[in-house]
Amino acid sequence: MSASLKIILDTRRLKKKKGTYPVKLLVTLNSEPKRYQTVYDLSQEEFSMVTDRKARNISEKLKEIRTNLKLIERNAEDKARLLQPFTYEEFEKDFILNNPFFHQRKSIKANLVPVTYEFNIAEYENRFPIFKLPPPEYGTILATFLYYIKKLLSEHRIRTAANYQTTYTTISRFRGNVRFTEIDVAFLKQLEAWMMDQEYSKTTVGIYTRCLRTMFNEAIFQGIINRDKCYPFGRRKYQPPTSRNIKKALTLEDVGKIYYYEPVCLEERKAKDFWLFSYFANGINPTDIAHLKYKNIDGEYITFERAKTENSTRSAPKPITVFISEDMQQIIDFWSTKDKRPGNYIFPVLQHDITPLRQVELIELFVQALNDWMRKIRKKLGIEKAVTTYVARHTFSTIMKRSGVSTEFIQESLGHTSIKTTENYLNSFEKTVKKEYSQKLVAFKKGAAESVQSHEQ
Repeated sequence: MSASLKIILDTRRLKKKKGTYPVKLLVTLNSEPKRYQTVYDLSQEEFSMVTDRKARNISEKLKEIRTNLKLIERNAEDKARLLQPFTYEEFEKDFILNNPFFHQRKSIKANLVPVTYEFNIAEYENRFPIFKLPPPEYGTILATFLYYIKKLLSEHRIRTAANYQTTYTTISRFRGNVRFTEIDVAFLKQLEAWMMDQEYSKTTVGIYTRCLRTMFNEAIFQGIINRDKCYPFGRRKYQPPTSRNIKKALTLEDVGKIYYYEPVCLEERKAKDFWLFSYFANGINPTDIAHLKYKNIDGEYITFERAKTENSTRSAPKPITVFISEDMQQIIDFWSTKDKRPGNYIFPVLQHDITPLRQVELIELFVQALNDWMRKIRKKLGIEKAVTTYVARHTFSTIMKRSGVSTEFIQESLGHTSIKTTENYLNSFEKTVKKEYSQKLVAFKKGAAESVQSHEQ
């Protein structure tokens, strides 16, 4: 059921000194009325003149009030129509709060005070120096960033919180701590140009401006700003730039070089083994490797949920199932912990009873060590492309695609919630295919036919 809206004169509230009554917006839903006081007070005669379209000899002041009251009523109807279902709380947050045509009741503001996230900030101060800054004024960009970072940390999304801190640090270097009303389309375009001058990549600019867009949405949710008045994002406004990284997967020949390489020390073997484990296990990333427990092993298969998806989505994440090949089993046998109780980690990367922050630090050290030693192995093998844990994941997806596997199956194997993410992974493969197809167009040249046929074989 939709709400009805009407501008009224509240004759219950006489202001004796002026002989006027407050003009209010009456909203009724399911026979439950609520009245929102505008900034206008009128006498009964003045209100009759304002609401009577045929009224003559009306003053300029009353004409202006008439125009504004019509505008209030029309905009309120539009806002109420968009709210499905309509609730007073959402209507107050989206239309009444911070609207200059209405008196701001304390009760409305009190209902929209954001949740306070309680945790030991001192534990995070070294990694998040933003907490050491002087307390910011409510309603500024920094205040909203601080609130949102605390929210992420309370959800143990530490690396995401770090991204938002980096975003704020960059924006503050550009123009300091500003109010949302100061950030318009021109500001965002200038910010983008400044970051490009500072040699930020287009991808990084897109990430940072999308983080800033999230802060605007958070400020709207908290009632700090009104979307209709100062939201600078969207069509015909500012849109964060997008770009596709050219991800460089290894060839099967390069993978073979790594597979048959004989390590000269334990560190090299560890790097090689975990790189191959990632490659064989559906491109599993190091965070998920570190979180694997013996309870994830079910006979010949490992079944797990991506830590990233589990922490960032409310919907139930889809489990990923990986067949344990002979090569994977050998890696597990060599590097696994000996206590195989279901709740124990398979690999000794993480420890029980440590903080989420310490978990992130241990995984970062794990990844850094693997990538450093794989860089040395790559140089020894003469592989030109980077050989990081991320490349192992991309190499799995690209080689699967080359083998004729559907994009949907690769999406499920990688644990992507969106097929667009998977398509982005496969972008460099598609470019290679286009190059190969273009060579077929000149197969009529002498020697070209044999070259194409040889390549196809």
